[in-house]
Amino acid sequence: MTALKILLVLPLIALLLLALAAVDIPSARAQAALAVLDRTGQPISKLTDGDAIKLKATATVKVNQPTPVSFTLDDDTRLPIECTIASGGDSCETALFASLGWYWSKSGAPLNRRTVKASFAGTTQSASLQVAPRPVVMAHGFLSSAQAWEGYLGPNGFLASMNVRGFAVGDGQVEGKFNTGSIVAPTGKTNTIAQNAEILKNYIASVKKVTGAQYVDLVGHSMGGLISRYYIDRLMTERDVAQLIMLGTPNSGSACANLPAALNYYLPATLEIRPSYFENMFNRQINHRRGVPFSMVAGTPLIEPLQSPCTDVPSDVAVSLKSAQSIPIKLSQIQLLHTALNTSPEVFEKFVKPLLQRIEFPNELDPALIQAPAPELEFTRIYTGHVDAGGSQEVTIQIDQVTVASFALYEPTRSLTVTVRGATGNVIALDPTRNGIVVINDPSTLVYLGYGFTNPRPGPWKITLSATDKTPARGTDYAVTAQLHGGANLQARASQLLPQVQEPVEFFARLVLGGQALNIREARALIHNPDGQLETVALTASGAEWKATWKPQMAGLHGVDIQASGTLADGTPLERSAFLSIEAQPLETQVQMTQTIVAGVASLVALASVWFIVARFRRRSKQKRAA
Repeated sequence: MTALKILLVLPLIALLLLALAAVDIPSARAQAALAVLDRTGQPISKLTDGDAIKLKATATVKVNQPTPVSFTLDDDTRLPIECTIASGGDSCETALFASLGWYWSKSGAPLNRRTVKASFAGTTQSASLQVAPRPVVMAHGFLSSAQAWEGYLGPNGFLASMNVRGFAVGDGQVEGKFNTGSIVAPTGKTNTIAQNAEILKNYIASVKKVTGAQYVDLVGHSMGGLISRYYIDRLMTERDVAQLIMLGTPNSGSACANLPAALNYYLPATLEIRPSYFENMFNRQINHRRGVPFSMVAGTPLIEPLQSPCTDVPSDVAVSLKSAQSIPIKLSQIQLLHTALNTSPEVFEKFVKPLLQRIEFPNELDPALIQAPAPELEFTRIYTGHVDAGGSQEVTIQIDQVTVASFALYEPTRSLTVTVRGATGNVIALDPTRNGIVVINDPSTLVYLGYGFTNPRPGPWKITLSATDKTPARGTDYAVTAQLHGGANLQARASQLLPQVQEPVEFFARLVLGGQALNIREARALIHNPDGQLETVALTASGAEWKATWKPQMAGLHGVDIQASGTLADGTPLERSAFLSIEAQPLETQVQMTQTIVAGVASLVALASVWFIVARFRRRSKQKRAA
């Protein structure tokens, strides 16, 4: 070939190569894309908010140096994950991460479709997918049911307005029902918080199975928040709760529980709600967040001590602000009573809905343990009794020199009328403003009626409880006490809180005013055993303290009411109560014996199974030989 021909052919070859390159480049780029993968590595085109995913970015050609890849959503939100394409490679995958908040825009609008973008080496890749909202699981509180969430459920419920599916434990949508007490069976046993948390665990698992979601939002009212805390701490094997929203949850208990507990009602739930149980046991053990953000809405309509019969103020009647925020928590307040927190449209619109629409989920760290217990409130003796249909009962409560006396009545039928006579013997007409009268017709608040007096005259105050035409034919039980401010204190303690069965526990009691010990005339411990039986132990004088020794006869939670009667320096009578919690542990020998019995039964079952199989085999062999 001559040089001239070569010169003519070379440009043609170059043009051909360029044409081939123009064909190949789009083909390579078509293979280079961003893929969204599920936890098994399979590509997906839709997910539920919170699902665990991976992102895989693929370059058009192999890179000649490590190339970092960053990821954003279509609203330019930077995702907290990245990967790096290794030198000589053409792709990389992120670690698994939760797609929490993907269904909502920054303004709270729903986003049914999201686009994910990958950026590296001056190029951008994208992938689009459908997104569904997370379901919401709701946990009701003490003496309640799934009906507590009627406002949230159904086609006209709060959640339907957000296109979010709601599930309330006990609603029948999936299996599972709490036992937090029944108003028609007050002496029946309830579940423990731990037992209800096990039910919640199975309920959430069923919701995830039905919806295909990997995460749920958890909303708990009152005791439902405590059950939720226990689930997150002890039973959640892999994180499946996006956030916990608590409404009026008593995070350090409620002293109002002392009233029904005094009647041995709704055990062990009422014993578990007592502040001493939370301060000394529950909050010291149930302290792990597992990365789940906690939020709280607390009701604070009661701000004067005479308005709040059995809690500190501010209060929602049953739960004080101090109890609600006794654990580190993001907290909001609203001027509503306890029973309105799970039904109020305002609570939903102002607090719950914005939390459900959140797009950021910072990893919640476990808070430091709170070592110092909150100071105990001061109560007189809790008086209990029964009012027959058509009858009445008079209770005398000794009031000493205090600044405020706030009376509390628990009565499950909420049918009795109250007449109050002060220390002068005159009937006092209760005034809603002057006496802060509170009437709550929902038994889940642990108190039915409250009223108070500022600077009450010292002496015997007489309360007459009378039946009405609404009182059942069987009559009704009652528990009544007074919370006192500004007077003497009963200092009571136990030598140990977690003894073994039959292990001695010492009780100590001391009446003090201004740092000085007061005279005690009589002291006793009323012990509410796990089986509902009441045990009385007398304390005896030992210097300025009174003491007694007691041995628990059974494992489980015991409520101990220390009651002391004494006098001030001028001879004015006074009475005080303090409330302790003792959780007796089974003897090690009992545990070993139980384990031995279980192992023995298992061995017998195994031997019986082997014997049955061998006998059946021999029988068949004989039948074959006979044939």
